[in-house]
Amino acid sequence: MESLAPARCALCPRRCKADRRTGTGACGAGGVLKAARAAPHFWEEPCISGSRGSGAVFFSHCPLGCCYCQNYAISAGGLGREIDAGRLAEIFLELAAKGVHNLNLVTATQWLPWVLPALQEARRQGCRLPVVYNTSGYETAETVRALDGVVDVWLADVKYVSPALSREYSGAEDYFAVCSEAVGRMIAQAGGPVYDEEGLMRRGVILRHLALPGALADSKAVLRWMASLPAGSFVPSLMSQYTPFYKAAEHKPLGRRISSWEYRQVIDTAVELGLTNGYMQQKSSAREEYTPPFDLSGV
Repeated sequence: MESLAPARCALCPRRCKADRRTGTGACGAGGVLKAARAAPHFWEEPCISGSRGSGAVFFSHCPLGCCYCQNYAISAGGLGREIDAGRLAEIFLELAAKGVHNLNLVTATQWLPWVLPALQEARRQGCRLPVVYNTSGYETAETVRALDGVVDVWLADVKYVSPALSREYSGAEDYFAVCSEAVGRMIAQAGGPVYDEEGLMRRGVILRHLALPGALADSKAVLRWMASLPAGSFVPSLMSQYTPFYKAAEHKPLGRRISSWEYRQVIDTAVELGLTNGYMQQKSSAREEYTPPFDLSGV
């Protein structure tokens, strides 16, 4: 069987040029597709999870590598089961058979050479579910372009504006420059939000921002940038669920959860900027149980 692994990997903005047929890229991904969980997921925004859940496939490894990642067991640790594109297509069909509202690809960019043919095969076999691309926002223009006509809903983070913060916490000083361009392309491709009769998003862009402790000024900068985007072109989603995971304790501000006062300031800023046509998590959402068990279910 011909290897699907790139010989000079440039799938993510790090463009490490690794030969993944024989080694691993900067993200840790090698020459065989890995996934850690495939199951109905109920903890996304209501217009994604609905009543029957989102068909989430959690892929192993990650191009960004945040020091506080709640999914660190798979993103940094590489937990997962090796499968091929044929098995991935079967997984998509199995999720569809469970009645999920959509296929939710969680951190899939490092595996695009496998994901794209798997989606094509699932479509060939009758799967018509919308595809949600669940991403850190750290995407190349080429990746966004390759997903035109494939992805229906972009579920993208906008983590930072500050290069200093993105360098310290995610090892990516260029995060905002890359993310802001990618988001612009996502919006241009998807257009404004489109919902079905059940209120589920069928097409569009959701922009998430996870408020971090000690980073209030940057959160406000992210919100000001969001407010500069064309009105009605996306749905904002503000998240308070930050919990100190992985290596967070090595960075003093990240060793605690965000305070009620800090999050109130984020919410007040969003309201002042008119970012009220979306979602704002309750402060009580900062719970460890919101991280799914990566027990290889469904893969």
